[in-house]
Amino acid sequence: MSENSDDERWLIVKGRRWRRTDPALEPNVIEELKSRLGAARNAVKQAKRLGAENDLAEARRRVNVAKHGLGERGEYWWDMSLEDRRQRAETALNELR
Repeated sequence: MSENSDDERWLIVKGRRWRRTDPALEPNVIEELKSRLGAARNAVKQAKRLGAENDLAEARRRVNVAKHGLGERGEYWWDMSLEDRRQRAETALNELR
């Protein structure tokens, strides 16, 4: 069993459970992924406003890549090796740059 408690794994917002960001990632990696996530979310909003379906699909893909990199989607970070977790984040960053 992992040493992480449920409080370290999950965040509850308005009764809904969300997976937390992987705490083992370097702060600069988290910062860049979150910045790119924010930019992608803004692109989703803009594409919806403009009705640009291709842009919307690409923006949502970028949100998904960032969320995977942060460990908030995909395989649970607490079930992965530290090396795999860091590699997933770096792969996401490389794709988003």
